[in-house]
Amino acid sequence: MLRIKNPNHPKKGSSIKADPIRDPAAIARIKAMLRPHPRDHLLFVMGVNTAYRINELLSLQVRHVIYGVPGHIIDLKQSKQDRYRAVMVNEAVCEAIALWLDIHPDLHATAPLFWSGKTGDALTVPTCSRMVKHWCLGAGLSGQFSAHSLRKTWGYTQRVRYCQPIDLIMKALGHSSERETLLYLGILPSEVLELYRNVV
Repeated sequence: MLRIKNPNHPKKGSSIKADPIRDPAAIARIKAMLRPHPRDHLLFVMGVNTAYRINELLSLQVRHVIYGVPGHIIDLKQSKQDRYRAVMVNEAVCEAIALWLDIHPDLHATAPLFWSGKTGDALTVPTCSRMVKHWCLGAGLSGQFSAHSLRKTWGYTQRVRYCQPIDLIMKALGHSSERETLLYLGILPSEVLELYRNVV
């Protein structure tokens, strides 16, 4: 069988960096598009509203969110640092949780939150990356998007829209330097130049 090579696949030893979703209107379009699909809607809403890595999101179980109200703390072990990090869920996440739990097929405490109907287990990272690419395409976006774009979108929005200090975002993301965080968030040179428009 002839295998067609994916032209977007990185060369061996290299990688393609995922972009954040920079446009708030595009975020709103994706949320609206996913609203009829509660699991996918929750994955997107939770992804762009927390600093969780995608594999951390996929490790969540029903027990982590079953009593979720705005301000609820989820204390989850980080995949890279091997230590616990507390994340507070906001109103948007809680609303999305409620919509999904209302129809979740397995509400046992240890059931995966992001349950897959195909496997009966949690969704996988490659599956989520394909989903995010599809959503971004549907929202009219161009760029390099993957499941990692969700966490990057959270950080980018905190910095650009809410003007949060970079050192605070750095701590939330678990980075070791501010330079690493700026590169990670995809802060563009053109955005830095725009700072000079601000009259002192």
